[in-house]
Amino acid sequence: MTVIPAVGRQRHEDPKLEANLGYMDFFIQDINAGLKDETEIPEQLVPISSLSEEQLENLIKKLRKASEGLNSTLKDDIRSHPALLDALNDPRNGDSAIKHLKQQASILGNIEKLKLLGPRRCFVEFGAGKGKLSHWVDIALKDAEKVHFILVEKVTTRFKVDGKHRKENSVFERLQIDIQHLCLSKIPVLREGKLPVVGIGKHLCGVATDLALRCLIETYAASYEERNEEPLAKRIKNDKTETKVNTLAKEGNERNVPEKWSPVAGIVIALCCHHRCDWRHYVGKEYFRALGLGAVEFHYFQRMSSWATCGMRKTLLEAADITTERQDRQNDSSEEHDDGGCRVADDGADGLPGTLTVEEKKKIGHLCKLLIDQGRIQYLQQKGFIPALQNYIDPLVSLENVLLTALPFHSSSSQTTG
Repeated sequence: MTVIPAVGRQRHEDPKLEANLGYMDFFIQDINAGLKDETEIPEQLVPISSLSEEQLENLIKKLRKASEGLNSTLKDDIRSHPALLDALNDPRNGDSAIKHLKQQASILGNIEKLKLLGPRRCFVEFGAGKGKLSHWVDIALKDAEKVHFILVEKVTTRFKVDGKHRKENSVFERLQIDIQHLCLSKIPVLREGKLPVVGIGKHLCGVATDLALRCLIETYAASYEERNEEPLAKRIKNDKTETKVNTLAKEGNERNVPEKWSPVAGIVIALCCHHRCDWRHYVGKEYFRALGLGAVEFHYFQRMSSWATCGMRKTLLEAADITTERQDRQNDSSEEHDDGGCRVADDGADGLPGTLTVEEKKKIGHLCKLLIDQGRIQYLQQKGFIPALQNYIDPLVSLENVLLTALPFHSSSSQTTG
């Protein structure tokens, strides 16, 4: 396994090492960050708890108006995979470990459902942590040929599992870099090997999801298409098939498997922590603006999104052995945030103006998350993908239980000739 650090520097002091490894070629400052000139939220914004009752009511009215027509009930698609069967039945795994295994099994099952498990491709795991999701993908692939794994994580991680893999047909490479600065098209195996990429992630926290989408679609796929052919999104518009794309997206994307080679074969990301999103990096700004919303509304909506899980999280923790839970998390700290987003001190449901009930706050939090995700859905549609959102795990396992998937759309003419 190769580990290439890429934090805080654009060049290595040793030119020979840089030349040998292609060191830091893939680091381009802020390449996935979004435009600076449309960023900033006024510094004077007050915490939600300091808003007047009228201000809060106006925000909620805007949220409800913007959410009209959106389907607030996502389809359940809870799956498993035989690769994890032994681990799921191993009595040595405690409750916390089983929770993570169930999530990994469902994500893997959804990857398989989309026909993204296969040889001759590169899996890029964003926010990889210990690399467990890639580990199970590798186990599921068995002896598939020419499989490459790129694990992206900005911090040094202990107890990594990717270093244990020694199969001849699969290669693991770990990049220590912030997704914000990662240029996939500069990584040698992708630049030279023409391997289709599958972007994956388990609980990709807040802003990291937007950075990953831009990394895959604008930085990697767009750069490849510029060198080789007309961009996919432009072909769709030229063929006047946008209506068909929207229809397929509403139906879900499990049957719309791309038949023509695409630089990004698919995306499967478990979403998490919407309250950690950031307007500058958010890929759905165009969607928000079309609804008459901007940076200020986004700021408050992403903060209020934590209401969706805070109430449920308290109930679940009361029903659990809290001492055991904390001990498990100390042993598995890289995944500790995945049971809910209730970690923003000034955005708790207590102390708010008005008379909102706990259930009303929970519904508002879900609407905030849905609206933010809908911006991501529209972004993917405009970039030539068929996206879908589904509940991939029971909320009793994880309160952050929404999976974002996307497959590249190909027009009927492409499918018949590709």
